[in-house]
Amino acid sequence: MQDEIKVTESDVKDHGGEREVGENLDRLNQNLARVEELSKRLVAALSRRAPGDVGLEGPGQDLYMKAGMAYWHEAMTNPARLLEHQVQYWGKTLTHFLEMQQNLSHGQFVAPGDDPDLPDDKRFANPLWKTHPYFNFVKHQYLLGSKAIEQAVADLDGLDAKDRQRVAFFANQMIDLFSPTNYLATNPDALERAVATEGESLVQGLENMVRDIESHRGELLPTLADPGAFEVGGNIATTEGSVVFRNRMMELIQYAPRTETVHRTPLVIFPPWINKFYIMDLKPQNSLIRWVVEQGYTLFVVSWKNPDASYSDVGLETYIEEGYLEAVRVAREITGEDQVNAVGYCIAGTTLTATLSLLKKRGEKPIKSATFFTTLTDFSDQGEFTVFLQDDFVDAIERQVVAEGILDSHYMSKTFSFLRAKDLVYGPAIRSYMMGEAPPAFDLLYWNGDSTNLPGRMAVQYLRRLCQGNALCSQEGLSLFGETLSVRDIDLPVYAIACETDHIAAWKDSFRGVVQMGSRNKTFVLSESGHIAGIVNPPSKKKYGHYVNPEVKGTPEDWLKAAEYSEGSWWPRWEEWLASRSGKQVPARVPGEAGYPVLAAAPGTYVLEKTSG
Repeated sequence: MQDEIKVTESDVKDHGGEREVGENLDRLNQNLARVEELSKRLVAALSRRAPGDVGLEGPGQDLYMKAGMAYWHEAMTNPARLLEHQVQYWGKTLTHFLEMQQNLSHGQFVAPGDDPDLPDDKRFANPLWKTHPYFNFVKHQYLLGSKAIEQAVADLDGLDAKDRQRVAFFANQMIDLFSPTNYLATNPDALERAVATEGESLVQGLENMVRDIESHRGELLPTLADPGAFEVGGNIATTEGSVVFRNRMMELIQYAPRTETVHRTPLVIFPPWINKFYIMDLKPQNSLIRWVVEQGYTLFVVSWKNPDASYSDVGLETYIEEGYLEAVRVAREITGEDQVNAVGYCIAGTTLTATLSLLKKRGEKPIKSATFFTTLTDFSDQGEFTVFLQDDFVDAIERQVVAEGILDSHYMSKTFSFLRAKDLVYGPAIRSYMMGEAPPAFDLLYWNGDSTNLPGRMAVQYLRRLCQGNALCSQEGLSLFGETLSVRDIDLPVYAIACETDHIAAWKDSFRGVVQMGSRNKTFVLSESGHIAGIVNPPSKKKYGHYVNPEVKGTPEDWLKAAEYSEGSWWPRWEEWLASRSGKQVPARVPGEAGYPVLAAAPGTYVLEKTSG
């Protein structure tokens, strides 16, 4: 096969070429050989894709039926509005075509003015989208078609709010998929790069694509960060500390003191187990973990086990019993204190709420205060996740975990990625596959790709009872350990931080849950930015500000209207609150003392465990 496609110098000269062929000819033959080899790998990689549950690939057929029925009902009962939409769309597309044709007939191209109703889209930043007749026409027609589809969906009657949201989401997925920037023939950036590199960028792009399909078990998902640029415990997650306790659910890390004295009451941080804890310790300059230690605290952080199929029976009860309660017990024994202050991040904050309710029912008070980072307890409004929290998807997840014992990290990664498809799917794919670029050395994206599995039983409990059933805020409560657990049981001091543009834990939903907590001592802070950047927001950066209002009641909209804005990070404000609940200074505690020997250096061993692909 390789001999059949090899190009020789005589082949070029036979076609009238008199140009120098030397190095260019060698490069061409090398690229052809690479394409052949990569094509074989591509076919082999695609063949390894295991068939999954169709329910995880898209919505159930009932949603298509509802959307179709709503459309035809509209056509039958209000044909004038439907015809009006069509005429408007046809008129705009035809007008643009005629304007371009008229301009070209004069022997030069002057781009028609952009429709003021069309959005400014960063995907079309290349000047050729405005100055070149072909690309300008393609872009304009795409944006007109996109707007027409969005309008048609928005005007559908006969759908309830959740179905309307889901139809709109999947319609936008199709719109994003068919963007002309996603295809080589209609992407001027990729074509310019291909010409400039004599096709090398396309060969490298094919190599990047094959690599991703191989590493993702036959699925086409772009790698977001250079996997060889970072080493956990090497150049990220480097704050000094030691694993002082380990069981099947978690390793407990005690961080080495960076001050001569520390507050008497220790602090225990529970990170989410959907990803890994070192998001709070990426590098010294933005490490929340290092910063907390530098403020004079004995800090313990839980590093959760990345479960495999043998953890299929692990539920929320197991996380509470063998995770939360054990971590608190060990921290108290090591420090000799009766109480700890606790922090829960995301799903770990939700489970901390259940833990605090359980402790209240048992009459125990080992936790002095609770801080919640981007935590949801009220799921009455599921925000952008509404699309994935209906029965068709959850039924498919339940079937999957019954078959495999775990909810594979692959499904969680796809879900989060397609919530921001332009930035996390198509943008990286264009740069990698069409431009031939290597993934960037970006620590945050590296962490994002270092995902974890979820135990099957726990995943179903969380989806059915908390997300769908809203158990923690319902009158029925969450039944665990023979008790009925509720946010209303939370009566200790509470500090909650939510993030303004968080699409995972929307701040208004977070606020509603805090309002329902029984505590009379509540603080709510709204940070600028999103789920990660709003939390990992060191004071030294002076980047994102925050809003504060001492009255944690009423609606989130009213709270925000009365809130005061402050420049910079919320970390110092929180630390002042925390210090007032952490006791006097005592000599710093060194890991390995108090009968708990050092088991491993931080960041431990569990954090190094990888998923299968």
